[in-house]
Amino acid sequence: MANFRNIKGAIQYSAEKMKKTGLFETERMVCDLYCFEPGQSQSPHAHEGSDKVYFVVRGKGRFQVGGEEKELGENEIALAPSGQRHGVSNPGSDRLVVLVFVTPRPSH
Repeated sequence: MANFRNIKGAIQYSAEKMKKTGLFETERMVCDLYCFEPGQSQSPHAHEGSDKVYFVVRGKGRFQVGGEEKELGENEIALAPSGQRHGVSNPGSDRLVVLVFVTPRPSH
């Protein structure tokens, strides 16, 4: 596994649904890049025993964590603690790129 990555080359989109690209994975955490076309979303869900961090690299998105919903833009970050429902949508007209960390790594 490489210890260094340039995420610019990992940015990819899919017309069908959000594109998830794995960047790093260890026994303890996962780091992915989520790329959303306008109108795409990640359905709200929860991870028992794992925390998730969303960091907006490019664009703006709508983030749901627990009962709270907020629009975040570039260089903004959100935490979805273990057990809290969370999801992302891109209701805008521009693409959205989000760096995502999950720890500890989910068992599924």
